[in-house]
Formats: sequence, structure tokens, C-alpha cells
Amino acid sequence: MTQLKVRPFGNSLGVVLPKDVLARLKLRSGDSLHLTEAPDGSMRITPYDPAFEAQMRLAQEGMGKFRNALRKLAK
Repeated sequence: MTQLKVRPFGNSLGVVLPKDVLARLKLRSGDSLHLTEAPDGSMRITPYDPAFEAQMRLAQEGMGKFRNALRKLAK
């Protein structure tokens, strides 16, 4: 577990992520993080985008459904 301190940043508050955490999350300057709430009320910060995952799931379903048509189009 990594403890972070909330600090002032201009008129807002924020946290600084240590280098080892940034490396484990494979984050660089300008990357986005997503804050999600779990059913138990806890919060999770992750580079994983739940909306993108849902879009990819729908795309995979469509690709499976139209596999033959996509193969012909790829020729």
C-alpha cells in the first residue's frame, strides 16, 4: 500500500504519484486516469477506461457476428 498526501495545487487539491507507482501503471505526462467507485463504496484510480472496454466488447461481438463478411472485405 502506498500512502499519498493531499496537497494544494493552485485553487484545487491533488496528490502526487511516486515514480514507482507511475512505472507500475505505465503512465506518462498527459495520460488520463479514471476514478471508479466499487460496490462496497471504495474508490479505485486506474488508467483503465470502463467506457472504452464496453465499446470494445460490443465491437468484438459485432466482429464475431459478421466474421465472414469481414473476411471478404479484408481481401
